[in-house]
Amino acid sequence: MENYARLILKTNTNYLPTNLPAQFFGMPDNSVIIVYARFYSIKFEDTGLEFVFARHSEFKFDYKTGKIFYFGNKAEFFIPDEMIDKPDPKFEILDVYRNIDSFSKAAEYLNKKAEKMLSKNTHSKKKVKSANE
Repeated sequence: MENYARLILKTNTNYLPTNLPAQFFGMPDNSVIIVYARFYSIKFEDTGLEFVFARHSEFKFDYKTGKIFYFGNKAEFFIPDEMIDKPDPKFEILDVYRNIDSFSKAAEYLNKKAEKMLSKNTHSKKKVKSANE
C-alpha cells in the first residue's frame, strides 16, 4: 500500500497532553495531523486506550516538496522536521477513536483519508478541465 499520509515525525516524549508516544503526518491538503494515544477511564480502576487525531494550527505541510512551514507572528518560514514538536502546541482535535488499537492502524486510517483527498482533488481538476474545453 502506498503512503499518502506522510509521516513527518515519531516521538516517544512530546509536548502534547499525554505521556504516550505521538506521530505527526503531512496531508495532501497541506495540513499537519497529530496522532497521539491517551488513556481514558472505563470504570473505577479500569482504563482503555483511545487515539486522538488533531490538526496542528501553527504549521502547514507542503505536500509536493515535503517541507514544513511555521506560520505565526505574521511570518512564515521553513522549519526542520523535529521542530514540529514544540512547547505549548496549538491544535484542534478532529476525531477521537476507541476502536483503533495501535499506531499502525491509526496510520492506515489516516492514509485512507489522505488517499480520498488526493482522489477528490484529481476528480475535481478533471471536471474543471473538461468543463472549460
